[in-house]
Amino acid sequence: MIESFSKNPSFQLLLAATEQLIKEKGCRSTTLQDIIERTGLSKGAIYHYVSGKDELFGLILQAKVEEMNHQFQASVTEAVGGDAPANPFQVIATGLLENNSGNNVSNTIFIYLLSQKDNPKIEKILSELYEFSYQTAVAWIEIGQQRGAIPASINAKKMGSMFMVFSYGMRVQNVVAPSAGGLGSEDVFRIIFHSLTDPNSSSSQ
Repeated sequence: MIESFSKNPSFQLLLAATEQLIKEKGCRSTTLQDIIERTGLSKGAIYHYVSGKDELFGLILQAKVEEMNHQFQASVTEAVGGDAPANPFQVIATGLLENNSGNNVSNTIFIYLLSQKDNPKIEKILSELYEFSYQTAVAWIEIGQQRGAIPASINAKKMGSMFMVFSYGMRVQNVVAPSAGGLGSEDVFRIIFHSLTDPNSSSSQ
């Protein structure tokens, strides 16, 4: 869904305004009426895109993945010609940390949705978000391989799963132990790069 609406000005306004409201009030306190008043869109116009605020929250997370996707593809383009995949994967490592930090809207939304996973509607939103994120990560590897920026020996599906483990793991850590002092972008990059280049790594088999 996110791709079909991504260039629509009203949809972009809806995402941006809702994200700002979440920063100000949190997920639970942000209501559909708040969104209507902030955007100037009618309830019918909002329902053209989503069935409710929880689905809208899920689309904000998808939009963040799409933003990382655009940055990654631009970095891979610069790495054409067999260069080491440092630049593209530095983009991913930095993006993972920014989107999963404790005070980031993405993390706030994710934890809000996860806390209601027993709701079938929200479980579906989370499942769709995971699949979208996973398939995007797999595409990152495959695009990088096609353009010579990532070794062809890498198993794209296993590497995509590794990205999801990193992403979800960092979200949980930032909730359980926000002051623990987690990984930095350089740490994440080194782990990913080692997994990509180590011939004994399961992600390269």
